[in-house]
Amino acid sequence: MFARNVVENVLNSSRYQVAIVEVASEGASTDAESGVDSKAVSKVRRKARGFLQEMVANISPAFIRITGWVLLKLFNGFFWSIQIHKGQLEMVKKAASEYNVPLVFLPVHKSHIDYLLITFILFCHNIKAPHIAAGNNLNIPILSTLIRKLGGFFIRRKLDETSDGKKDVLYRSLLHAVKELLRQQQFLEVYLEGTRSRSGKPSPAHAGMLSIVVDTLCANSIPDVLIVPVGISYDRIIEGNYNSEQLGKPKKNESLWGIACGVFRMLRKNYGCVRVDFTQPFSLKEYLDTQRSRHLQASLTLEQILLPTIIAAQYDEDLHLNSRDLSDEPWRRQVIANLAKHVLFTASKSSAIMSSHIVACLLLYRHRQGVLLSKLVEDFFNMKEEILSRDFDLGFSGNSEDVVMHALSLLGNCVNVTSTNRNTEFIIAPSNTVPALFELNFYSNGLFHVFIADAIIACSALALLREQSATSVSEQNSSSKLLSQERLIRRAAGLSHFLSNEVAVAVPCQTLYQVFHDAVTRLIEYGVLIVAEEDQEELSPSEEPWPKKFPGALAWRSDEEDEDSDFGDEQRDRYLKVSPSAEPQEFYTFLQRILTPVLEAYSGAAIFLHSLISPMSEREYTQKLFKYLLTRTERGVAAYGEPPALSNSLCKREGGVCRLELSSTFLPQANRNKLLQYILGFSLL
Repeated sequence: MFARNVVENVLNSSRYQVAIVEVASEGASTDAESGVDSKAVSKVRRKARGFLQEMVANISPAFIRITGWVLLKLFNGFFWSIQIHKGQLEMVKKAASEYNVPLVFLPVHKSHIDYLLITFILFCHNIKAPHIAAGNNLNIPILSTLIRKLGGFFIRRKLDETSDGKKDVLYRSLLHAVKELLRQQQFLEVYLEGTRSRSGKPSPAHAGMLSIVVDTLCANSIPDVLIVPVGISYDRIIEGNYNSEQLGKPKKNESLWGIACGVFRMLRKNYGCVRVDFTQPFSLKEYLDTQRSRHLQASLTLEQILLPTIIAAQYDEDLHLNSRDLSDEPWRRQVIANLAKHVLFTASKSSAIMSSHIVACLLLYRHRQGVLLSKLVEDFFNMKEEILSRDFDLGFSGNSEDVVMHALSLLGNCVNVTSTNRNTEFIIAPSNTVPALFELNFYSNGLFHVFIADAIIACSALALLREQSATSVSEQNSSSKLLSQERLIRRAAGLSHFLSNEVAVAVPCQTLYQVFHDAVTRLIEYGVLIVAEEDQEELSPSEEPWPKKFPGALAWRSDEEDEDSDFGDEQRDRYLKVSPSAEPQEFYTFLQRILTPVLEAYSGAAIFLHSLISPMSEREYTQKLFKYLLTRTERGVAAYGEPPALSNSLCKREGGVCRLELSSTFLPQANRNKLLQYILGFSLL
């Protein structure tokens, strides 16, 4: 049932033998007759065996049973309930028994409890415990032994950690252990984000482990692999919050004493409910076959995206991937990256929305100045119905007032509760301290993905109206309040690319045009946008000065959609108005407020770019940017207090704007000003 002889099989593999000789020959003199010095080989072998011992779990069913009993007692102490769908587990169990291939569970990563939850749930339902890929930061005495018995194995977070910066050939060869596990039909549990989310939103996926799974399948070592995205939602994570890290303090290294203290603290509190959702397993082989029939394009850097949308420049690089074979490295990398994004998007979408998420979101973006409890309960009920109508699930049930009170108790010091003069009503308001705003932002981001497409449309409409209003002042154009649907979707596509590090609006195989067309249709149904039929003749498509199209790699509508009659010219070119009615305006403003803290963080970063004169390290840049954003918040310059908590996501190495060294494109101050104006155009600031 469980893996056998993994260490021996890896040590006998040809790739390992080649790596041993290569590494030994680099650090030792060679003998004319025997080739590589035997002492050097022995030294490398001992080193390799030490690495391998960390990378192989020693699952003990008896220990899992004992741990399961202990966890049941502990979970009953600090969770109200752990919610699972029996039908989902039956689906996973059926897939495991019928297909007789390895299953790879790919959950979102919110808390250290994630590891225990998945193993505990699967084992309790007679599904084989998976081997869990854990970071080597958890490889600490005593704890590491316990983790291995539960199925955990430790790998480096960064593979290339040699002193000279070269690829660690030896360590990479030992990753054959993962292939050996798959060959022996073992299940895997891999966290694509690499680390727990500090923002409440999924972090960008790291596809290193996933590439090993793909390579194993392509080498015909196994007939297929079933991929199972897993969503996990907490009313409140056991870590409470990540305020210390978001306030600029270094992350504390894990220790046995720290974990023991954490368990003791947990037993004195209640963290509400937990919901775990297993999605439909899908065949990796079928996915790869489907990708071969698609035309893929290489991923764009942030700089390449900004060139045509902000400063009207084009890049010369050909980004089309003509090959459709996994032996072609660029195509292989793109397929695996798309797979990782697809899985993470699916896992995030399947994650249930918790009561604390809704209450935090309402307090931050609808009632920031405070609200009567009765009104909060009413809005909570309406928000709950809205979420259900969008095919998202909820991780709670019961009377709305009771659920709201439960959420408020979990949010604790993040919320201020005061009584009115009548003493029959309470006023609920978010605390204005920076740590409280960080924490509320973390939980409100639990439903960020629910409204992101609509929010991008709302902010894009605001940007277009501002742009047209500025033009109409000089041209006295009476149609400045009309919005072309095509231009609106085009502008939304540009903004979604710009915010690609924050959240994904669609799976890679889905076109942005379809996503934003659906969002526009939804806002029309809600009455937020009105089709201005009477003004169609006044502003016909032939008279409208259309902006240049995005280059092919940025296109949001496929060729098939261009030929589809459902998206004909008549429908694409209709004109819209923003409803002036109070209720639609309230929802329109709410959608804009959801994105405004993110946009304010980016605008702050764009202003900070003016001080970036010489290259600096990533850590130094992040710290300086954080201090700058925090100072703006503390002095009351910033409209929102959340931007400092978002500073880490602004410093992705792949971005041409926020790189460690300012790119040549944005060295001219005029281009940096264009960048700033582009961002400010979308926000309520």
